Amino acid sequence: MSEQTKEELIEQETVQEETTTQTEETVSKEESLEEKVARLEEELKQSEEKYLRVHADFENIKKRLEREKYQAIDYASEKFAKDLLTPIDTLEMALASANADIDASELLRKLKEGIELTIKNFNTTFEKHNITKVETDGEFDPNVHNAVMQVDSENHESGQIVQELQKGYKLKDRLLRPSMVSIAN
Repeated sequence: MSEQTKEELIEQETVQEETTTQTEETVSKEESLEEKVARLEEELKQSEEKYLRVHADFENIKKRLEREKYQAIDYASEKFAKDLLTPIDTLEMALASANADIDASELLRKLKEGIELTIKNFNTTFEKHNITKVETDGEFDPNVHNAVMQVDSENHESGQIVQELQKGYKLKDRLLRPSMVSIAN
């Protein structure tokens, strides 16, 4: 073989080696790209699962809070109702004492005492729940008083409250019922 042929053969082998190396690199790059795609698909799947779990948790919390809100509304007056049981018990005891075998004056005294105790229990319960009596001393205020009649009075100026006919009450700052009053002409 001539030297030129030897050189050509060497060149061909070098080119073949380079082509094989490039092909191997391309295959390894393709494999790494496939691995990368597989890894990214797995991360996407995990992210979707995580999203679905968080969304389901959110929906469950939303439903629970909605249910708790309605329960709170339904049972908002439970504490107040429990506190009203004491005055009811007092009234029932007063009524039961009316059946006792005692003279009329003693019975009347005991009934009066029972009614006074009941009123005291109601007032204590009202104070506990921020229910206050509307004041009727002084000037008429149409925001908290309901004038049902006008009377002539030498002791009061025109527009002043003469007499309270029915008590009014407030719950904190909100009017529950206005006081029914008579005012001076």
